[in-house]
Amino acid sequence: MSIDIVRGASQKPASSDALVEVVSQQSAWSGCLFIGYPIFSTSEGLRMIDALLVSADMGVVVFDLIEGHETGDYGARQDDSANKLEARLKVHQGLMRRRDLMVPIHTISFAPALTNPDTHRGSCRDSCRDSHRDSHRLEGYPLANASSLIQELSRFTWSRPHDQDMCAKVLSAIEHITTMRKGGFSRRVAQEDSRGAKLVKLEKSIATLDKLQHRAVIETVEGIQRIRGLAGSGKTIVLALKAAYFHAYNPDWRIAVTFNSRSLKDHFRRLINNFFIEQTGNEPDWNKLRIANAWGAWQGKDRRGIYAEFCRLYGMAFFDYGKARNRFGPGGEFKGACEYALANARNREPVYDAILVDEAQDLPPIFLRLCYKLLKHPKRLVYAYDELQNLRGSSLPSPEEIFGKNKDGSPRVRFDDTGDLAPQRDIMLSKCYRNSKPVLATAFALGLGIYRNPPRGTATGLVQMFDRAHIWEDIGYRVRDGALRDGSDVTLDRTEDTSPGFLEDHSDLDDLIRFVTFRNKDEQADWLAEAIAENLSKDELRHDDIMVINPDPRATREKVEPIRSRLKELGIRSHLAGVDTDPNTFFRPGKSSVTLTGIHRAKGNEAGMVYIVNAQDCHSAVRNLANVRNCLFTAITRSKAWVRVLGFGEFMALLKAEYEKLKARRFELRFTYPTSEQRERLRLIHRDMTTADANRLRNRDRHLDDLLQELESGEVRIEDLDEETISRFRNVMAK
Repeated sequence: MSIDIVRGASQKPASSDALVEVVSQQSAWSGCLFIGYPIFSTSEGLRMIDALLVSADMGVVVFDLIEGHETGDYGARQDDSANKLEARLKVHQGLMRRRDLMVPIHTISFAPALTNPDTHRGSCRDSCRDSHRDSHRLEGYPLANASSLIQELSRFTWSRPHDQDMCAKVLSAIEHITTMRKGGFSRRVAQEDSRGAKLVKLEKSIATLDKLQHRAVIETVEGIQRIRGLAGSGKTIVLALKAAYFHAYNPDWRIAVTFNSRSLKDHFRRLINNFFIEQTGNEPDWNKLRIANAWGAWQGKDRRGIYAEFCRLYGMAFFDYGKARNRFGPGGEFKGACEYALANARNREPVYDAILVDEAQDLPPIFLRLCYKLLKHPKRLVYAYDELQNLRGSSLPSPEEIFGKNKDGSPRVRFDDTGDLAPQRDIMLSKCYRNSKPVLATAFALGLGIYRNPPRGTATGLVQMFDRAHIWEDIGYRVRDGALRDGSDVTLDRTEDTSPGFLEDHSDLDDLIRFVTFRNKDEQADWLAEAIAENLSKDELRHDDIMVINPDPRATREKVEPIRSRLKELGIRSHLAGVDTDPNTFFRPGKSSVTLTGIHRAKGNEAGMVYIVNAQDCHSAVRNLANVRNCLFTAITRSKAWVRVLGFGEFMALLKAEYEKLKARRFELRFTYPTSEQRERLRLIHRDMTTADANRLRNRDRHLDDLLQELESGEVRIEDLDEETISRFRNVMAK
């Protein structure tokens, strides 16, 4: 057993450090110690509890930290903090028995500078001064230093010791995460076992952050902090809470939250607003806390992104997408624009105190350097990304490479280990709170091609693989058999710790995931429309519990039109995200409209029921197969509960066969880990190509197809070709 330490900002650093030092050495107790959390709204403004311990052994302990020897009216401070915390906890029915709080709240003042607290003469209010005038300590108000703290804490008792369930409820109430995850609209359910009722239970089960998320939210790093994790590990919620925490504790700071997809803007605003109001009772000052996408437009304050703001501040020419494409070429638009801005920027004073970047894997690394330049000392930049976005473990370079070097050649940013008790600069969120083990394993198996039939003449069906094998364990997989070494057979699965059982226990396996094969697109559209109608009429799902994803972003509008027509015939409203809505809107809660989307706008969003249409497009591709499979991986991981993978034709049947192999192996991933040479070969075969490369090869394919047809028809004979050309063809095909 141990106590997890979560270090937030503190105005009492000496006593905070001393408290952490003492408590961290205790192995007999379990729980979580917060420094500088939670925050309360008072008539004098916002204030925070100095430190708070939530323990299954003692209940809740509120610490009043004292710097130096002057204790002041510590009894009054203990009363004030306890009263405010009790008021917050009492609004949660799960913590109450009739009118009584079921968890005790203890208070103690901790003054490490005091030599002997027992002989210290404290002060109190007029109401108690007379009765305690001759006493050395305030009766009923514990006061301790480092040597006496453990003895004082040992006196705190709880009639329900080791009640871990109640402890978790207290943590949830203190963190105020429940409403963050639920969304802005209440869910009405009448059937005990409907899909809607199951979502309610799921939301309650994930209402408490785990210890790594605690740290990521509250711990304040003076400099760069990196947060990595799987899809569904809570990165977006962590960043939203962290931004709200920064803003509450430092209301004068200028803070920016930024991201690539504009569809995340409303989502971030709701998350931050809900958390800030519940913590403080007030709305955020949106003039101090900006939510803006990374690129943005030159005109319109609400549309101006971080890059656009940089250009205005530093007197730079602004490149919109069209100009950037012409100047820097297809695929290098935003990277080129950021590089140009940094290389030519004038000297200006930085304007931000903190910047938080979500989905950083979708942004060029140079954008993080642009954010770095916008920041005042000590450069508080927090960036979060999905380690698996490219499924190769190379989605972003190291921080040393991203942020460059000082004049003396040393790295500007280095994630050195500064000790277990220090705020963490590099956090890996290994637990997945969105996808169940079967859903996540399906995404991996199809995304990597683990059970894909090897194409003719090849030894493996793998499409891609991590360069660094240890990433598998970092993201929560364990080795069941074999070894994570080049050329070795290995079997991987997820543990209860990293894939909680409640994410799948609510439904049968065949209901969690279904692959459905149709004869054509019309049959697919008919089935999907009927399924959505049943979700809304019988399953007690809301419209915003449903997401329909077309994996090919280039043809989404055309390919979802038959589906929208069928839905309309059934009286069900739908919208195409970013087309029928402004770019900042993804779901339309309260508007009774089902969201249809391409894969890019789906990133960062989630839904209880996810339908992936035209999945046959994800099975094979002559080029860019890794990218095509990544689209399927991303689409599957949008689901909080149920996934339906729909498609038609031969390729859909082959994709379904891959899933059946995975299912037969109980969702274990079994494969031979490719060697470095084999991984390089995979990259060459399935590499992502620029638009120009693809067009060039498409033209060559067309010419080759014309030649083959002429040979087959007899218009051209093999003898008509020169011997050297024939010989070169034979040599290439042999390779």
